[in-house]
Amino acid sequence: MTTPRASAISKLHPQPGADETTLAKLGYKQEFHREFTPLEVAGLAFSFVGVVPSIVSVLFYTIPNGGPFAMVWGWAFACPFIMCIGMAMAELASAAPTSGGLYYWTYSLASPRCRNFLSWIVGYSNTIAIITGVASVNWACTIQIIAAISIASSDQAHATTNQQLYGIYAALFLSQAVIVSLGTKVLARLQRLFTLVNACLCFIIIIVLPIATPPDYRNSANFALREFTNLAGWPSGFTFILSLMGPLYTIGGYDTSVHMSEEVSNAAMAIPWAIVSSIAVSAVLGCGVNISLAFCMGTDIGSVLNSPIGQPMAQILYNSLGQQKALAIWCLVIIAEYMVASNCLLVGSRQTFAFARDGAIPFSRYLYRINRYTGTPVNTVWFDTICALAIGLLSFVSTEAIDAVFTISVTASYIAYITPITTRFAFKNDFKPGPFHLGKLSFPVAAIAVIWMAFMMLVFFFPTTPQTTTQQMNYTVVVLGGFMFLAIFWYYCPVYGGVHWFTGPISNVIRGENRYEDSILEKKEQHHHDADISVQPVDV
Repeated sequence: MTTPRASAISKLHPQPGADETTLAKLGYKQEFHREFTPLEVAGLAFSFVGVVPSIVSVLFYTIPNGGPFAMVWGWAFACPFIMCIGMAMAELASAAPTSGGLYYWTYSLASPRCRNFLSWIVGYSNTIAIITGVASVNWACTIQIIAAISIASSDQAHATTNQQLYGIYAALFLSQAVIVSLGTKVLARLQRLFTLVNACLCFIIIIVLPIATPPDYRNSANFALREFTNLAGWPSGFTFILSLMGPLYTIGGYDTSVHMSEEVSNAAMAIPWAIVSSIAVSAVLGCGVNISLAFCMGTDIGSVLNSPIGQPMAQILYNSLGQQKALAIWCLVIIAEYMVASNCLLVGSRQTFAFARDGAIPFSRYLYRINRYTGTPVNTVWFDTICALAIGLLSFVSTEAIDAVFTISVTASYIAYITPITTRFAFKNDFKPGPFHLGKLSFPVAAIAVIWMAFMMLVFFFPTTPQTTTQQMNYTVVVLGGFMFLAIFWYYCPVYGGVHWFTGPISNVIRGENRYEDSILEKKEQHHHDADISVQPVDV
């Protein structure tokens, strides 16, 4: 007789081979070690968000676009829409838990007439989003390190050159690449530490900061919850909408756990719950952090925004805690940001590996490799690192150009999210829900998510102020457009383009590794004469 406890345990940890069987039905063989527990993959999703370090990075957007009012109410306004995106993604992840995730779902759900192209666009958008995401996080970490030097200095100001900034940026990436190249078991256990640090940092800001803040910097409820400060110059309504960049950038990466699907046990349930739980926890803690900052930032918002330290939150900590305590907490912020970037690189390497497995990116033959010692895709870790280091060179162009990387990571990911969610309902397909399913709420939740993302993508293309120069314009649309142009050109390129050889996800269940790689090369050489050498995955 099976006891309720035994039944619950069996659901959480299914019989050995169940995940491998599910993956095989999707067309792939098991190549990774499933060392992540459901709790650890949820911790990965939460620490990927990095509530406090991410809020630190985007206070530049929220403070001039509404001040404390936008910090508190903008967060509360955006979180329900963010949850809709997460739940729509969670349903798809439960139905087909594979590292390829978004582009795999798109191919399986779209019409045969356009599935190859849509899958290609989603795959490249997703790859661009993750690589620019880790680039933006490490750039933010670089700026935070400079802020720490400023806090420690006597005049709270430290001048740096672009060469010095890029040197710190590169050092962060190289050290993270070494860590992410480790074995799956080590990476899984590290998530416990990452989760603990990020959670503790949230509670420090929520609890300790209000207690330690002197009366001179404590704000009334009327100021913290009702004071709307418009320093951007746009009409107040649109200014508030621009402030939503804060919560949307902070609680992002809904596909984080999806790309770890082949390394977690009970993926069909663990992945969707990791998505939903990380959003819920981050929303609550983030709201607490913003409320705490709104009550402890003082009334002189201009001095906080234009602080000589260069970071609004660093100045708030300095005013409330003094130099030494502020520096100690700020160092913890830097450590948490470093952990966020490490997880970004980890997730990005899995997405790149999955895309290379299907032969869709240059050098796929070399990127689709599992290191024999670590059991991880070391080649894609360093490939993503090199790409992000190249993106960092934008810092030598202008501050606006490197700042565009922040919004690109959001807008590119929205392209990747909108497409599979839409194709599920826009085309006739045999979608089979997984264990996580919303039932009759599936369509309205998906519709809200798609409309919200489409609207916010347009908003993020606007400059920060209505009166702007060529130097100060928002380069998001330019840089994102450049990336997407290259992806589309590579697809339609005569003779060599993906239109001649890319046929979506390729099953590798019945092939050895060498035959699989050879089949990709053969497809590129024979163009459309490869229909009989590839076994396509079953529909989701």
